[in-house]
Amino acid sequence: MSEPQKALVDQFGRTITYVRISVTDRCDFRCVYCMSEDMEFLPRQQVLSLEEIGRIARIFRELGVEKIRLTGGEPLVRKGIVKLVEDIGGLGLDDLAMTTNGSQLPHMAHDLKTAGMDRLNISLDSLDAEKFRSITRTGDLNKVIRGIDTAVEAGFKGIKLNSVIMKNRNDHEVLDLVEFARSRGIDISFIEEMPLGEISDHTRDETFCSSDEVREIIEQRYDLIPSTADTGGPSRYFRMPDSQSKIGFISPHTHNFCGDCNRVRLTVEGRLLLCLGNEHSKDLKGLMRRYPEDDEPIREAIISAMDLKPKEHHFTTDGDVQILRFMNMTGG
Repeated sequence: MSEPQKALVDQFGRTITYVRISVTDRCDFRCVYCMSEDMEFLPRQQVLSLEEIGRIARIFRELGVEKIRLTGGEPLVRKGIVKLVEDIGGLGLDDLAMTTNGSQLPHMAHDLKTAGMDRLNISLDSLDAEKFRSITRTGDLNKVIRGIDTAVEAGFKGIKLNSVIMKNRNDHEVLDLVEFARSRGIDISFIEEMPLGEISDHTRDETFCSSDEVREIIEQRYDLIPSTADTGGPSRYFRMPDSQSKIGFISPHTHNFCGDCNRVRLTVEGRLLLCLGNEHSKDLKGLMRRYPEDDEPIREAIISAMDLKPKEHHFTTDGDVQILRFMNMTGG
């Protein structure tokens, strides 16, 4: 493979070094903030093949991308995912990561580590089994905890929990979630709910809980010291004097991270999405299928698409949904 070239720079001078790739829109959970209860999933021919995902990952690497995160839906329900991890892991990236709900980790964590996965982000919104099932609609908390513990045992470079905090739903569990992360020596990020897709379970204005509110809860028990830690994503990290675990905050509403955004996303349908909170995109699947042996048109399309990346997103907390796609289509 040719030496990576720094080619992906948007019109605001931001260099794109990080790509999140959705490998499936399917999931074994139905989290209330992510998708509707009765989802209609894409037919197979509309979804990128694993070979196409591997090809696009290689092209991005050749264009200077240093980090790739595989997402879903739930990436571990995609047949052949471990082989894809192995293929992408051979591209010489600085970091290969995955976001997962943890349900498949009890029997897949060690295989993923062996295949070359560096980091895992594991979603965990509640430590109450009944509440967990209510939020996920189908999830088994004990199975996810076994998955987290198996991942810790496997020895990944980094493991982080992701918790979406919703007022009057799970905000009372913030300190319990911190304690859980501390007990296992792993990190945790608290995420403001993003207004993506029309949902029926709740209105987002009634459940919105800001990162500042979550931080105030944590500081009732622990001193939080700003950290210079950076995993290439949007989390802003703090450390605690008596623990190796870091606390992160992802704040798309209250402290947006647009100014230094280094990320683009590839949806499960092969759309290059330039911003999570925007519909600007370019169809790469069509190009890949039109030019199965020639990477140059795809490379040129990716470079030119950087001019579509907006300066910032505009999310609201009043229930106004401007982005109709669900999170499972986007890739986190």
